[in-house]
Amino acid sequence: MVAQQRVGAVILAAGESRRFGGRKQLALLAGRTLLEHVLDLALDAGLMPVVAVVPVWLTRPAMMRDPHLRWVRNPHPERGMSYSLRLGFDALPPEVDAAVVLLGDQPTIPSNAVRAVLQSRGGRPIVANRAEGRFGPPVLVERSHFWIVNEPRGDVGLRELLDAHPEWVAAVEIGSHPVDVDTPGDLDQLARG
Repeated sequence: MVAQQRVGAVILAAGESRRFGGRKQLALLAGRTLLEHVLDLALDAGLMPVVAVVPVWLTRPAMMRDPHLRWVRNPHPERGMSYSLRLGFDALPPEVDAAVVLLGDQPTIPSNAVRAVLQSRGGRPIVANRAEGRFGPPVLVERSHFWIVNEPRGDVGLRELLDAHPEWVAAVEIGSHPVDVDTPGDLDQLARG
């Protein structure tokens, strides 16, 4: 297995948050922003660098001055998740051998999910959580397949591509998919536990 420090992360957090009513990245859950929860998860897992793709209006929080964190502003959030994926992967340095894709609106993703994906490296170029019959985050992509982020267009991520090419994917059964916070009601439900 390749040393873990050569695995980076790309966190997608540049969405327009229409269903939420705007600025979802700064919404608080247990006293921290949704984005901070996901950034902490990636940094605690030893992923480096952690590339956070964010809207142009979002400034880096003072508590996120970690040297392994790279802030990439997406000037065109209307181009969807696929554009953010390309920006994030383009920001990874050449010494990174693989990257874990996480979503900035999934603050409760368990740390064991990232560990399970990292531990399953080696057999196929992509490792992904598979639950409820479909792939989802975290998704680890080896450098040999970084090109796949150029395939999707619009507001789609990697799921459709992985579903179309399961031969590329080592599936890890972690449990259910992490909860997306799409609306204020989703956030309230998470806060209530």
